[in-house]
Amino acid sequence: MAAHSPVQSTATPPASTVSNSSHSQHRHKLTASTGSLASLSSAHTAPERPASITGASALNPVPAPALSSTGPPVASPVVSIDVNCAAAVSSQSPYSGGISPPILSPTNGGRFGYKVSDFQLVKTLGTGTFGRVYLCQLKGSSKHYAMKMLRKIEVVRLKQVEHIISEKTILSAIRFPFIVNLLCTFQDQQNVYMLEEYVVGGELFSHLRRAGRFSNDMTKFYASQITLALDYLHSTDIIYRDLKPENLLLDINGNIKLTDFGFAKVVHDRTWTLCGTPEYLAPEIIQSKGHGKAVDWWALGILVFEMLAGYPPFFDDNPFGIYEKILQGRIAFPSHIDLDAREFIKRLLTPDRSRRLGNLKDGAQDVRAHKWFQGVDWQAILDRRIGAPIVPVYSHPADTRNFESYSETVDETNSSIPLEPFQHLFKDF
Repeated sequence: MAAHSPVQSTATPPASTVSNSSHSQHRHKLTASTGSLASLSSAHTAPERPASITGASALNPVPAPALSSTGPPVASPVVSIDVNCAAAVSSQSPYSGGISPPILSPTNGGRFGYKVSDFQLVKTLGTGTFGRVYLCQLKGSSKHYAMKMLRKIEVVRLKQVEHIISEKTILSAIRFPFIVNLLCTFQDQQNVYMLEEYVVGGELFSHLRRAGRFSNDMTKFYASQITLALDYLHSTDIIYRDLKPENLLLDINGNIKLTDFGFAKVVHDRTWTLCGTPEYLAPEIIQSKGHGKAVDWWALGILVFEMLAGYPPFFDDNPFGIYEKILQGRIAFPSHIDLDAREFIKRLLTPDRSRRLGNLKDGAQDVRAHKWFQGVDWQAILDRRIGAPIVPVYSHPADTRNFESYSETVDETNSSIPLEPFQHLFKDF
């Protein structure tokens, strides 16, 4: 294990967190099977996965609940749904902000058996260790989508089969205004494909890096939408486990879309899988104590701090240095962060999960009732009637100005390895 600098608590951000937006600065994820961090080596750290995009649900999704003043949103249980290229449910404009995508029509024979050759790949929107995301156009139409292409051999090599199946299953079963919706999936001999609506606003990560930091009101707007999304997921016994600015997209109207559900999981009690992004890991994940929904509220505290400060509260050049600082729990607040926001963050970043805001008797209702959120009209937030602080600039449905530029060269490493022994792992696609 590489040496790291002495543990310290400081409000001075690392240089990499305050420079201009760059896809090279995306934080890496980690995942490992059950075990303690003490047993980890660098080989267990999974590099960044492809940037995720947003889309619309196709079949019988769990409906978005109505808010009441006395309790959290209530949703139906998650169900398993086969969405292998089922039709989208709406034909509204692609400018609809990630709510109603361009409609897909049946292929020859009246079935939704799409294949990659049915689409023209226009431009790479993001890359990762085992795949990339393309802006694509359905041939013979003017409709644009985002296609997430995952190389099977790399998914198997990195032991991510369970995660991508979980992502597909969960996204197939839910619908909520601030959560990505899947259109369809398909596969060929080499790759798995997830087709989702193309949303032009880009990552909140990029907007935050350009701004340096967000104002209190801006942060509160995004935090309120995320709070409702987490509440919805938890009401269906789903934990998200990967909250960070890189996984938050802005739709055409500037509203949040939570994306990349590779680490999401249906959990009724606790789970012990080590996964997430180092800066956002809750203490119970680091200590392998088993974790549940409380880890998402911890991550919200990290995110609110990062939006207000421009950098996360626990940082280090070495992941193990980050873990040590998380366990020590010392938070140095910049002077411009107001007292209500500080108290909100501290309540979320409570190491004892039995006392953590969001994990108490009233759950997310306690989060919404916190003084920092005083004056927030939660029904208006849910209905998207509050104007967003950032409205993405675009000129046409295929505008990519809000995304970084990537090389179009495809990595063919390991492409010659026979895949026949592993094809059965992808039968659900």
